[in-house]
Amino acid sequence: MRCCVCLFQQSLQCSPSKMAAGESNSRSSCLNLSTSGPLGNAPPSNSAHSSPASNGGAVGAAAGMNRSAGNSNPRSGPENGGGAESAVRSTPSASPASVLVYREPVYNWQATKSTVKERFAFLFNNEVLSDVHFLVGKGMGVQRIPAHRFALAVGSAVFDAMFNGGMATTSTEIELPDVEPAAFLALLKFLYSDEVQIGPETVMTTLYSAKKYAVPALEAHCVEFLKKNLRADNAFMLLTQARLFDEPQLASLCLENIDKNTADALAAEGFTDVDLDTLMAVLERDTLGVREVRLFGAAVRWAEAEAQRQQLQPTPENKRRVLGKALSLIRFPLMTIEEFAAGPAQSGILTDREVVSLFLHFTVNPKPHVEFIDRPRCCLRGKECSITRFSQVESRWGYSGTSDRIRFSVNRRIFVVGFGLYGSIHGPTDYQVNIQIIHTDSNTVLGQNDTGFSCDGTASTFRVMFKEPVEILPSVNYIACATLKGPDSHYGTKGMRKVTHEAPATGTKTCFTFCYAAGNNNGTSVEDGQIPEVIFYT
Repeated sequence: MRCCVCLFQQSLQCSPSKMAAGESNSRSSCLNLSTSGPLGNAPPSNSAHSSPASNGGAVGAAAGMNRSAGNSNPRSGPENGGGAESAVRSTPSASPASVLVYREPVYNWQATKSTVKERFAFLFNNEVLSDVHFLVGKGMGVQRIPAHRFALAVGSAVFDAMFNGGMATTSTEIELPDVEPAAFLALLKFLYSDEVQIGPETVMTTLYSAKKYAVPALEAHCVEFLKKNLRADNAFMLLTQARLFDEPQLASLCLENIDKNTADALAAEGFTDVDLDTLMAVLERDTLGVREVRLFGAAVRWAEAEAQRQQLQPTPENKRRVLGKALSLIRFPLMTIEEFAAGPAQSGILTDREVVSLFLHFTVNPKPHVEFIDRPRCCLRGKECSITRFSQVESRWGYSGTSDRIRFSVNRRIFVVGFGLYGSIHGPTDYQVNIQIIHTDSNTVLGQNDTGFSCDGTASTFRVMFKEPVEILPSVNYIACATLKGPDSHYGTKGMRKVTHEAPATGTKTCFTFCYAAGNNNGTSVEDGQIPEVIFYT
């Protein structure tokens, strides 16, 4: 599986890294640890194989001296007094030409820190008074980081138990191979100074460290950072991490983002890297905003990637095998017969029995039972909207099996959920009706429903709804189509070529443009006819 953190970094246009939660494969960090300390001393060397260096003018060692931090006998004068004596010493693992420069600590550094916070911040990653060292990371990436038991125990119950509990360790060096050094430094920085230093490269591993050492305040900062950077192209990756780290609030936000931007989220690079449980958690939702055939296509892409991860050939049988129960969450009955015939029926993933059963479901009435869910997904939030394209109603519009059609386009993305149709002029009556929305250029049926409605004989419109919302894109031509079987009905006149709906709360305008739909038309036009109302969500 590809590294989720790398994908998150790429989505934020940061330099790539190899780190993942709980792993230490990266030697880079968003933390700025290379600047000089507050008193101008050299930055520390945290190599596990080199002698400890001071950070912020803490502790140096003159050539040939062997002093422990906190017990030195400084030879330099007070700050800004005599110059600090420096010494040069080769590290044991370095070549003879490779040396590190160390400087004597400034005497009475405490006097330069006016608050407890400043004094503790000075001790961060500092050998001064340190009584424990952590060997953080794996292999060549291990860093030796100094720390102070008291400071850690004050900020973390886990560290408190580690140093002061019934089974407290007495070791002065503790190995942490499962923690990323940059993340551990970010954790210590927070414990010593309340400062938060996280970025795209370190947020996941810092969240892991904060969870491991029970620092909920830092957890909250990490989650807030992820929320602010949540987008459709990283929603699946962050959902996987939120489930891994047991962050239900972040997981909920990821799912909401996927609901609103399903097509973009499915097209993102990180989608095929999610685990099966995360895939199923998404597929079982009733609120996804995408056609079912596109969900099936995304599931097939995931199955191909998963088969490769399991070192299987991407045959239809193996794709079905790795999908497992996720296949049953695809709602094939919500597809049009054209979509099903062109895609799933020919994929080889479904059995012959399943294909025949679904074709019968599409073509016969009453519809036989199928093994797949036929409950519509409702991806829509907010308030239902509608527009009416006629300003007057007249009587007697006849039907002979030909469809009433009108071509339309809109200025913004919407979801059409149904039409309002005129009913009988002869009193209460039942109608059979087939409604469709057709993509004009490709002549593809995007949504349809064979259904019926009852009318009361008035000139009102009567709602006929699609099985699922039909996505309408801006500046694209579509045909609204209704084929009615029943007695003569009312019809609209004085039609408008352009109709605008303005949202009361936001003032957002949705503009419809209507044109005559040539072809086999029962007579409906811009000026008069059927399909007086379009019902939609924005």
